[in-house]
Amino acid sequence: MTADQVLAECRELVALPIGAAAERWKAQHPEGRVVASYPVWAPVEVIHAAGMLPLAFLGGGTSVELTHADARFQSFVCSIAKSSLELGFQGLCKGVDGFVFSNICDVARNLSSIYQRNFGDVLVEYLHLPQNSTSPAVAAYMAAEIKRLAARFEDAWDLRVTPTALAESIETFNTLRTGIRALYALRIAEPQKLSTVELYTALRALTMAPPEDGIAWVNALLEAIPRRAARPRDRLRVVIEGTFCEQPPLGLLEVLEEAGCYVVEDDLMLGWRWFTSDVTADGDPFERLGAAYVDQAQPSSTRHEGREHRSTGLLEKVRRARAGAVIFMPAKFCEPALFDYVLMKQGLEKAGVPHLLVEFEEKMWTFERTRNEIETFVESMLFD
Repeated sequence: MTADQVLAECRELVALPIGAAAERWKAQHPEGRVVASYPVWAPVEVIHAAGMLPLAFLGGGTSVELTHADARFQSFVCSIAKSSLELGFQGLCKGVDGFVFSNICDVARNLSSIYQRNFGDVLVEYLHLPQNSTSPAVAAYMAAEIKRLAARFEDAWDLRVTPTALAESIETFNTLRTGIRALYALRIAEPQKLSTVELYTALRALTMAPPEDGIAWVNALLEAIPRRAARPRDRLRVVIEGTFCEQPPLGLLEVLEEAGCYVVEDDLMLGWRWFTSDVTADGDPFERLGAAYVDQAQPSSTRHEGREHRSTGLLEKVRRARAGAVIFMPAKFCEPALFDYVLMKQGLEKAGVPHLLVEFEEKMWTFERTRNEIETFVESMLFD
């Protein structure tokens, strides 16, 4: 497949509601089950090892109007929580058999019980992610939580996660993540050949399809993209930070590039590329996953890194991507990102890295004010 063919297939898949993506897979797997989870850390290996399809639960974006969900939430919660619930009320999650929520934030923590109360016909499971990454018991605790999730699938649907199946799933997702890291390395080296909109579209499609399909798509892109003819432009290389959960509208990413940015690093779709290197191949697979969550995780506002300053991981991204600035793009009312912004701002200012704060919500449809802010920021950097 050519790059254009792969990206066209990805765009078609991304346009589907989550329920339609589930039904599309079930058309070929009539007895199969689908489990969705929020796109920060997602237990994809466990879901896949049980013979199910893991999907990212990404909210409704601009595709749904909130007619029921507002009555179940406070007015000051993030948009993705409301639209995720609205998808259920409007029947757009039909085909998804289960949901896995976790304590990435207070809103996600409470959303699990709200979902369970309103939709009793689906499996809703809550995964207690460790909050103290410096404890000597944290890897064992995480492994136990993963085992508990696997046992839940067996109790509910008689789908057993064997160590052999989990080891094979780990290897499959290692291959997928290796390809994703190669795409990111390609964009750092030659951002003119792979736009952020294209890369994000591909990433989002990977979370809505079996990993085996995703590996084929990534390999096709890695073969085709370097052969593209594209001349570098005079643009500002930037890192996007703060978009780890609620995903920005495509229009906002387009505005970033049109305003003169090369986005060379980001935290978009973090859940399907959570590990920074391959999960090890030796030992108990549950323990290997637990250790990887602790020792090989992407820097994120959803984890507590102990004594390490919150800006350390971001500064490493800036250095690795040879970026000239950071654009913070937290979703409105996203407490983890907005709390971290203060600390990250301190670290960037100390290191002399310019930054800009741009808040968004998934239902944004007009971007002129944001375009003016970004253009002014870029021009101040390029023509200073």
